[in-house]
Amino acid sequence: MERKTTSDASDPVYHVPVLLREAVEGLSIKPDGVYVDCTLGGGGHGRAILERLGPKGRLIAFDQDADAVRNLPADSRVQFWPQNFRHLRRFLRLSDIDRVDGVLADLGVSSHQFDEGGRGFSIRFEGPLDMRMDTTRGMSVAQWLQDADIQTLTEVIRDYGEERFAGAIAKAIVARRTEHGPITRTTELATLVAAAVKTREKGQNPATRTFQAFRIFINAELEELTQGLSAALRLLKPGGRLVVVTFHSLEDRIVKQFLKQRSEQGQGISRHLPDAYAASHKARPSFEIMHKKPLQSGAQELQENIRARSAKLRAAIRLQAA
Repeated sequence: MERKTTSDASDPVYHVPVLLREAVEGLSIKPDGVYVDCTLGGGGHGRAILERLGPKGRLIAFDQDADAVRNLPADSRVQFWPQNFRHLRRFLRLSDIDRVDGVLADLGVSSHQFDEGGRGFSIRFEGPLDMRMDTTRGMSVAQWLQDADIQTLTEVIRDYGEERFAGAIAKAIVARRTEHGPITRTTELATLVAAAVKTREKGQNPATRTFQAFRIFINAELEELTQGLSAALRLLKPGGRLVVVTFHSLEDRIVKQFLKQRSEQGQGISRHLPDAYAASHKARPSFEIMHKKPLQSGAQELQENIRARSAKLRAAIRLQAA
């Protein structure tokens, strides 16, 4: 998503997309092409795509965060759907679009979301413990924490936060809830986790991994990413480009494996079948991976925007129609 950096006080909403040049170049934009921005955010990637499109080009933008609509470019070539990008195929059909030339997914939480204390994403700000990307649907983290048991809490914190002290944190949450009632504020949770974590990672708040875990879980981010990638596979024309920017290892692992599995000969053929059958029925790869290793921000971007440090860009070219 868009990463916001501090700017002049007269310009309070200033967004700097991470890996902007690399992402747009990866799409290899055709002037009359149709492109999808899966996460509109602050609109930076979308505007860069529009600058390269001709009068007949189209941009279809998605974002489940209601705040994103205010960043929608005023351009007749843009159509916006306030939806999660896992629904790409359904809403593109409603737009009378069967195939597209490129799909860009810039994942994660925007700086606007982190810097808005009322959303509950940030450890730094006092606010309600919400963390939903779409505040009109589902349970908030505070609501979920009221009933989650120790085993469930441990699994979520361990699996989605990769936190080695998951068990201790889970027990502390249940004990705090039992003694003092529901945990409803960001600072309450951050303080509780900090007390339960025995050692600290340099330069990182001890509650960072737990907040990440709860956010990913409550928004089903990894499941939605998997569904979105599958939808992109079906939508891309031969020669179309898929570009994905991730901001943590769990996302990147899913994207890496998705592309790897679909860029190898023989995908989907059982090793138990006769060699002659397998040889004649080999599935052609669906993607050609564009970079052997993911692209990352250079020294200048890292200096200008510290939140770019974890960004990784993976891109691939569609080789055959679904």
